[in-house]
Amino acid sequence: MGFRPYLLASSAMLAAFVGASAHAQSSANTNTIAELVVTAEKREQSLQDVPVAISAFTSEQRDIVGIQSIQDMTNFTPGLQYSTATDRVSLRGLGRLTNVLSADASVANYADGVYETFAVRAGSSTLFLDRVEVLRGPQGTLYGRNSIAGAINILSRRPTDTPYAEARATYGNYNRSVLEAAASGPISDQVKFRVAANWERQSKGWAKNIVPGMPSEGNVLDTFYGEVQFDVKFSERVEMWTKLGYTNWRNGAGGPGASSGGWSPNIYDLNGTILPDVSATNRNGGNGWDISQYYDAASHFNPGFGCSGLAVNVVGAGPNPCVNASHESPWLFNRPQSYTVRVPNAYTVASHWTYHADKFDIKYIVGGTRYWYHLNGSTPNGTRDPSILQYSLNSAVGGAPLIVYPQERFDYQERNGFISNELNLVSTTEGPFQWIAGAYYYHQAYKQPVSTTEDPRQVQWRSTPPAVCASGGQTSLPVAAPCAPGNGRRFDNRPDVKNTSYAFYGQASYEVSPTLTLTGGIRYSHDRKYGTESTRILCFGLPACVGFPPEVFPLLIDLTGPGAGVVANGQGGAGISRVDRGVVGRTTYDPATGFASREYDAKWSAVTGTAKAEWTPDDDTLVYASYARGYRSGGFNIGIFTVISQLPYSDKESVDSFELGMKRTWGSSLQTNLAVYNYDYQNLQIPITRIAGTAIGSTTTAFYNVPKARSRGFEAEILWQPIENLQIIGTYAYIDANIRKGAAVDGVDRTAIQPGAQPLLTFAQCVNNSACAVDDFTAGLPNNGFIREQSLKGGDLPNAPRHKFAIAANYTWDFEPGSLTANISYAWRDKSYGGLFKRWYYEAPSWDQVDARLLWKSADDKYEFIGYVKNIFDTIGYDQGATAERLHGGYSSVYGAQPVAGLTCSPVAGAAGTRNCVQGIRKTFYVTPPRTYGVELRYKFF
Repeated sequence: MGFRPYLLASSAMLAAFVGASAHAQSSANTNTIAELVVTAEKREQSLQDVPVAISAFTSEQRDIVGIQSIQDMTNFTPGLQYSTATDRVSLRGLGRLTNVLSADASVANYADGVYETFAVRAGSSTLFLDRVEVLRGPQGTLYGRNSIAGAINILSRRPTDTPYAEARATYGNYNRSVLEAAASGPISDQVKFRVAANWERQSKGWAKNIVPGMPSEGNVLDTFYGEVQFDVKFSERVEMWTKLGYTNWRNGAGGPGASSGGWSPNIYDLNGTILPDVSATNRNGGNGWDISQYYDAASHFNPGFGCSGLAVNVVGAGPNPCVNASHESPWLFNRPQSYTVRVPNAYTVASHWTYHADKFDIKYIVGGTRYWYHLNGSTPNGTRDPSILQYSLNSAVGGAPLIVYPQERFDYQERNGFISNELNLVSTTEGPFQWIAGAYYYHQAYKQPVSTTEDPRQVQWRSTPPAVCASGGQTSLPVAAPCAPGNGRRFDNRPDVKNTSYAFYGQASYEVSPTLTLTGGIRYSHDRKYGTESTRILCFGLPACVGFPPEVFPLLIDLTGPGAGVVANGQGGAGISRVDRGVVGRTTYDPATGFASREYDAKWSAVTGTAKAEWTPDDDTLVYASYARGYRSGGFNIGIFTVISQLPYSDKESVDSFELGMKRTWGSSLQTNLAVYNYDYQNLQIPITRIAGTAIGSTTTAFYNVPKARSRGFEAEILWQPIENLQIIGTYAYIDANIRKGAAVDGVDRTAIQPGAQPLLTFAQCVNNSACAVDDFTAGLPNNGFIREQSLKGGDLPNAPRHKFAIAANYTWDFEPGSLTANISYAWRDKSYGGLFKRWYYEAPSWDQVDARLLWKSADDKYEFIGYVKNIFDTIGYDQGATAERLHGGYSSVYGAQPVAGLTCSPVAGAAGTRNCVQGIRKTFYVTPPRTYGVELRYKFF
């Protein structure tokens, strides 16, 4: 669907707003927009008086419009993107691209003033939240931790002065039910309390698994959250508010992480042509290649094993393991092991202590979280290359064929705890001079173990000891050497890291004249991260073993021992004696456990600040201009699926932000908030493929500091009440976020031959200067398989759709028994890329969505009834850009079941004396929910 019609429509709507302002003023008594108070700058102010681009969502507005999740907020917040599958937020083109906990988030999350490492709480029920504020732009002065892209403030409902109690019940399709209740009120003249709890359960998933005996997946939930609050006024000067919360998840495939595998409907060739699934009647996919040679055949199952002409004695699963069930729909798949998401326990605390001095307030904010997050699921297993596998089956030791069980389960955990301390001094006197000063301290300690567990029937993974230990680098012949017994896991990584931050800051504003106010702020921040990482990698028919002769594949190989790839890479590369930046000492090896380990320690610091000018020519208009310097500390690429990799360190990043905005209230029924901005980034942290040397296997996934990037754009938010009981909300955002300078390897197109590629060297230069590493898989092709870095200039920043538009309209009918409010909303989002290269395989298409909602309120305000439909037309949406990976194909089926050893690579099928090095591309999307609908009943006891 093209964007132009909606851009024209929004322009026409804006013109209508301006033209209707005279009418709006004349009817001010019956359709006045209510004032919204926010705390974006540490003090209560009207939203229209804050010189910051900010979107705020009250609980009442969320109930009417149907903003039930962070994903819904992205529709009505210019520049905001959120990935539900990975709990990652981005603003104006800058966001988190990894769940490695040692990499700070670009958008900070604050729950009642306490910094959090996750954003999911912002989507909590309106029974718990009073409002959510999304601040766009660097918050490099006032906020606890530096927020280089922006901040999300989550503010809870507080204890009430009078008794209050409410219960809510929801039921929806997919057998989703929610029960929640809250009670609040005074205990005495000095003490107030609030208790609330929520239980949500969905037993049927959005997606059906066709593998017999496997449950459905997609938002399968069983969650509980409860909290208690106390508000105590010790005296006229001293008061305290404290909240304690407890969370427990016992989900199936539901919650953050459960959809992290994404939707991979097809395998493509290098030209973007879909390669059909193999079947009994079309074994070669119609194009000369056996598609089953690609591991995973696009889904997160391992089709092709047990039904391909290339692999025998391999145990598959499902009614047709050669066909990808997800080909036609993201709501159908074949996965042999289901996902589960568990939070066995999570504890949160937030506490505010305030002392009211004569001319200022002293506020101490303390809080933190301790949680255990546990994700399990199916992953494409180690036996990925049937050409190698087939050789192993026919050349086993003693000539006996092997049975291969290809299924594998991954285990990902976060054991995370952090505490945040902030001291604020805020002026409270009337007058032209206002100021804020503060200090901040934060400490975090986490463990992020990730491992895979192989099928217990595959006894090779538990060899005692493993048959051979790799020595002399990953591509050398394995030799007999002492090594620890196999532990049943091909991958086992155990990072243990601590993070300490502190800062001092101050900001002051001076009213130069009744219409002009100047503001300046400065901040010093210091960060230190330190810890250890321990890893073990075993090999049995893995792509990582592709450099070894096929004869060894029936045997288990340990890749972690002395001289092997893991330990050698830990020193900066095989044969290189240097220690990588941020690494303390050299990598060590424990022969008793088989783990390689190393230590990390690094510090970063920066001075940041802001300068603003506010002009208020009249009571209804605010024009502001601001400059802000933002900072994000560096980090380490450790955790998730790292392997004591080369180049683990990333430098700090910074941004210079310039913004011009106007907030205007036209009469009493129309508000327009506009902003234009320009960001200049230095050393933007991006995880990407990098070259660490010229030897085979020298590429690594690491954080790369992109030297220069830019984001600029325009944003508009409009609230209009043209007649009594009718409200219209509209938002629009334009983002031009791209890279100005930098170079990297495209992990999919390593030899830089895709259209649009900008290689830094020609193939001739690679040959003559030995300046390029060699891609082992394509080493025999005419380009010699040279890996070439490409210029990143002109590439879009990830997850930054060029255009985004949303509109919602609600109308209320008043009756004697109560009122009925109907709301309908439409959102459209442009295409976006999930990688730095503007290639078809990183592109998620544009999409739109329509939602509708009815809300009935009784006249005494005791009853509320809500009916809703989200995604009415059941369209497929994409909450982030696509990701992609290169797949190694095997031999063409023209060779039959038995490949020939010692052949060289050739791109020509069936060429004499060669093997066919076929490359495929798997493109993965991350989709929004299908059509959902339901009803909700609310009752207020008092």
